[in-house]
Amino acid sequence: MPTGTVKFFMEQKGFGFIIDDETKEEVFVHVSGLIDKVKAEDKVTYQVEEDKRGKKAKEVQKI
Repeated sequence: MPTGTVKFFMEQKGFGFIIDDETKEEVFVHVSGLIDKVKAEDKVTYQVEEDKRGKKAKEVQKI
């Protein structure tokens, strides 16, 4: 399971980005993909799914 750091998460809009620890790519995360509440700088594990707009994190939880 990939790990990363939350770059930012806008709670009022319900989305943000995670920086993957291995690839350093940004992965979009929507509030619907969260298991735990997250904020900037949180270390997380997640799974990735591809949609028409690119990579999207799901099952995001803090480490």
